[in-house]
Amino acid sequence: MSKKIPVTVLSGFLGAGKTSLLNHLLQNQQGLKIAIIVNDMSEINVDAKLIKEGGFVRTEENMVEMTNGCICCTLREDLIIELEKLAKLDIDYVLIESSGISEPIPVAQSFVYADGELGIDLNTFFQLDTMVTVIDGHQFWKDYQSEDLLMDRELHVSDDDERGIVDLLIDQIEFANVIVLNKIDKLSDDDIASLKVLFYKLNPEAKFIPVKYGQVDPLQVLNTEQFDFEMASQGAGWIKELNEEHIPETEEYGISSFVYRSRKPFHPERFQQWLEHWPKEILRAKGFFWLVTRNDVAGFLSQAGSMMTLEGAGRWLASYSEVEQEALKVQDPTLFEDWDEQAGDRMTELVFIGANMDKENIIYLLNRCLVTEEEKKKPIFSFDDSLPAFLIG
Repeated sequence: MSKKIPVTVLSGFLGAGKTSLLNHLLQNQQGLKIAIIVNDMSEINVDAKLIKEGGFVRTEENMVEMTNGCICCTLREDLIIELEKLAKLDIDYVLIESSGISEPIPVAQSFVYADGELGIDLNTFFQLDTMVTVIDGHQFWKDYQSEDLLMDRELHVSDDDERGIVDLLIDQIEFANVIVLNKIDKLSDDDIASLKVLFYKLNPEAKFIPVKYGQVDPLQVLNTEQFDFEMASQGAGWIKELNEEHIPETEEYGISSFVYRSRKPFHPERFQQWLEHWPKEILRAKGFFWLVTRNDVAGFLSQAGSMMTLEGAGRWLASYSEVEQEALKVQDPTLFEDWDEQAGDRMTELVFIGANMDKENIIYLLNRCLVTEEEKKKPIFSFDDSLPAFLIG
C-alpha cells in the first residue's frame, strides 16, 4: 500500500455535538469517499439523499455499530478487525465518532501500536490524522464543576467504572490536537474568550475552533496531517509546566498557572487539612508530592474541578539501595540529574491552573504544611497519617 488511509477521531462528552459535526463533514466531504464508524447507530441520522448520491461508502463492513456501547479504555477487538476490513475497500478516509464516555488516548494507541493478540497492526494501513474533541460550550462549566461519576448518570461501562465526569472531560481536552467549542450561539464573547484561554492552559498545542451547530470547516479536521502521538502525549499544560515550559499568562481573564516546588516533605495532617479546604479558584492541579510518613513512595495528585485523586507513583530512587542506584545510573544517568544530597530525588512538584488564583497565599499555606526542622527529629510513627493508602498498579 503506497499511501495510508487517514483517520480522524471525534471525541467529546454526550451532547457535545459530535454527530452534528459528523453529519456536517459528510455533507461537505471535499470529494472524499469517507467510511464512518459510529458508537451508536441510533445517534446518527445520515441524510438519505447523501447515501443515495453515494458521496461516501456505506456498507456493513464500514458503517460499524459498536455493540458493547463504547470505544472505551482500549480499542476493542471488533473495531480493530473491522478497520482491517476497511483497509481493503476503495475509500479515501475514515471518520470515527467515539462514544461520549470514551477516552481518546487508548483509541489513538491502537493506531500506533500493533495488537499482539490479533496480529493486526493498524499503523500498516492507517495514519491517525486528527484527534478532535468537541466541547458543549453551554454545558461545559456545569459538567466541569459537577461531582457526578459516570455511574451517577448511569453512563458507566461496568460496575467498577468509577470515573468522574470532569476527569473524562479533562482526558478528552488534554489529548486533542483540535478542540471544537460548539454551541457558541449560546455564549457571550467573553465566555468564548475565557474558555479559549482555559483550554490553552490545559492543552497549549491544540487548535481552538469556536462554532455553531458543529459546522467546522472540513479542512480544519480532515487531511490536516497535524496529529503527532508523542507530541500529544506530552502536550498537556501540566506536563509542560513540570518540564519548565511555562505557558504565558493572559491576565484579562485571570487564568494563570504556576508550579509549587519543595525539597521538604509534607506533614500528613496539615497537608490533608489543606486538601480538605481546597481553593475553589484552582481548576486543575497535577503532580508529585512527598509525605514524611511515606519516604519510599512518591505521591501523585490529580485534580479537575471538584474531583481529586491521590495515588502512588512508584518508589523514590532514594529509597533504593546504593547497589540498585548504581545499576540504575548506568542504565539511565538522567534519572539522577536533579539529585539532592539529603533528599535524593524526593520532592514536591505540583502544577496549579486556575482563575484569579492567589498564588502567594497558596504557596504560603502549602509551606505551612511542610515538616519543620524540629518535627524532622521525630520518629515517623509519631505522625498521624490518615490520607488514603497509595495504590500502585
